[in-house]
Amino acid sequence: MSETSSDIGNLSYEQAREELVSVVGRLEAGGASLEDSLALWERGEALAKRCEEWLEGARKRLAAARDQPL
Repeated sequence: MSETSSDIGNLSYEQAREELVSVVGRLEAGGASLEDSLALWERGEALAKRCEEWLEGARKRLAAARDQPL
């Protein structure tokens, strides 16, 4: 994989989601060694966490916007 886990923090929601879909596809396809599968799983977990961080941030922004008077 070209990016390290530390690079995940720099990904946009769309980038992280796209890569997560790719990782899941590779895992579902099978054929990878156990070591590669574990690395893919760990990367996928980190990508899923990044997506959740983006979504939580969006939820907070929406909640703050609803609480502000017009």
